[in-house]
Amino acid sequence: MKIALHEVSKGRSGQALPTTSLEFHTGAVRFALAETEQRPTVLGLIASGRMRPETGRVTIDGATDNRMLRRTVALVDAPDVSDPHPDIALAGVVGEELMFAGVGATPLHARRWLNQLGYGELASVPIGNIDPAARVRILCELAVLRDGTQAIVLVAPDRHGGSPDGWWRIAMEFADRGYAMLVIVGGSAAVALERMHEFDAVNASGPIEPLTLGTDPEGDDGEADRDETPHDTHDAEPTASDTADEEDAR
Repeated sequence: MKIALHEVSKGRSGQALPTTSLEFHTGAVRFALAETEQRPTVLGLIASGRMRPETGRVTIDGATDNRMLRRTVALVDAPDVSDPHPDIALAGVVGEELMFAGVGATPLHARRWLNQLGYGELASVPIGNIDPAARVRILCELAVLRDGTQAIVLVAPDRHGGSPDGWWRIAMEFADRGYAMLVIVGGSAAVALERMHEFDAVNASGPIEPLTLGTDPEGDDGEADRDETPHDTHDAEPTASDTADEEDAR
């Protein structure tokens, strides 16, 4: 499966997202650099079929099909859209996602699931206090519980601190498991990853010098709401501050 963004932009003169082209596909990780508070989430919403771009289009295996994008692409940890409230206990976050996945979602089920993943001792810890790499691991594992999930768009994992290498290795593991991975990062994380690895990434931050970043082993020419009420990472809606119409979000 290949997902491609063809010269997409959002907002007047691309203020919410400048013109950006990238692609990510099954079995590989693609990184994209997106600075400012809003752009990472906007790029994630567009890449996962939950927001209509102002210009350009998004295709999945060559076809324009936003419904298929929403079914197959999980939008993970996008600020103000699909990120858990930091004060919710990890077991509560897990229980909510288990419910959306259609499996047992009681507190006992949540704790058992965490035990199986090796994080049982963190069940009562607020997710805002969870180690960044563990957070990425848990949220991505929850996302792929949904039937039909074939891709993950992970938004701004670097905002939680920690070493970028930790969550990068987790993203690579999911690619090795057969998922298409797009990770949207800020400039500092991009520089750190560039120093650790050879990457090829797209710059979605406007008129600044692009970095060489990304992890596509095939070297193709592409680039890489949850609060206290339950909602769905596959059908998350942008907040009022986002620049898309409500009908574009689902």
